[in-house]
Order: sequence, then structure tokens, then C-alpha cells
Amino acid sequence: MFDVLIIGGGVSGVSAALLLGSAVKKPYAKNKKIGIIVHQRASYLQNGVYNNVYGIKPKTLGTDLLSSSLHQLAELYPHVKQIEKEKVTAVLKTNFGYLVTSNKNEYKAKIVVVAINSNSPMLIKGLEDFVIPHQKAAPSKNRIQLKNTENLVTDGLYVAGTLAGCRSQLSIAAGSGANAAAEILTLWNNGEFAQVHDALGK
Repeated sequence: MFDVLIIGGGVSGVSAALLLGSAVKKPYAKNKKIGIIVHQRASYLQNGVYNNVYGIKPKTLGTDLLSSSLHQLAELYPHVKQIEKEKVTAVLKTNFGYLVTSNKNEYKAKIVVVAINSNSPMLIKGLEDFVIPHQKAAPSKNRIQLKNTENLVTDGLYVAGTLAGCRSQLSIAAGSGANAAAEILTLWNNGEFAQVHDALGK
């Protein structure tokens, strides 16, 4: 049973995993089981060259960023389980939370964060009722999003990145993933606003 299972290994999914993973020393996050299914085949990052993103070296390739971000997650927060080479096919509400089915396995999770791209149609069973046209993409692109408020779709189900209705910009998608994680940390902290920062001297 995962406390949180993130679906998607692109910028928003990994951003969420990094922030959740970094809270390991907080009392409210101690011993939480966090996982991320890092299927990336359809990530928008793969063809990108990044010159206009704060903190990223100019001419960074999207493929390199995908690889280095997962390495960073593994090195700094090894307690976050990375699940590779699986594609999610269903996210179904249950009495314990959610049953997440991939092409290879089934996983139980109390909370799920969906951080895949906004391509139409929605191919994950169980999410169809939340799909609406993307509010910040050109209609000609036929993009979709999940209806949400502050990344929350419904009880225990969060969305991040372009599927949350964000514009397709790396820094915006990263912020969306981090915001979803911060909302979950706040939930764990009994509604008290939660922030996680590292600092010199600490």
C-alpha cells in the first residue's frame, strides 16, 4: 500500500516526487510510502531544448533532463520507489483509496497523483468522468485536462502538469507538480500549511 503513488515520470511527476521525498524528516511525512511510475514514452520533454527555464543550463536537452532528474530523485531520496517500464491502464476508486493497474502489475494507494500529458483521448480507465477540454491550449490541438481545484480532482486523487490545465511550459509544469505535493504534505500535516526547504547550516 502506497501512501502516494505518482503516475508519470515527466517534469510535473518528478517535481512532485522530489518535494514529497524531501519531507522524509518531517514528523507528518515520516515512514510514508511514496512511489512513482516513471513511464516517459510520451513525455513532451523528449524533443525539447531548454534555454528559457530558471536554474537550468542553456541548451539542456529534454532527454538529458528526464534522465538526470530521476537520478537526482534516486540519489537524494532513495525511499521514493521508482517503478520502470510500466504503463498505467486504470485508476479505480476503492474502499481503501485507489487500485492502480498497469500493463504488468496492480498497486494499492491511498492517494494518487496523475501527471501524464494532456493528449486526447484519456486512455486510463477510471478518469473519464473528470475529463474536460483543456482551458489553456489551442482548440485545434484537441488537448484535455482533468477538472480540479488546486490540483485536487476528488478525494485522494490529484493531477499535475498539463493534464491539470497548465500551459505547456517546463517551469509551469514543474510548479504544478510541486504544488500538488505541497497540498498532500499539508493534508498529512492535519491541514497546517506545509513547506519543505533545505538551507545552509541546517
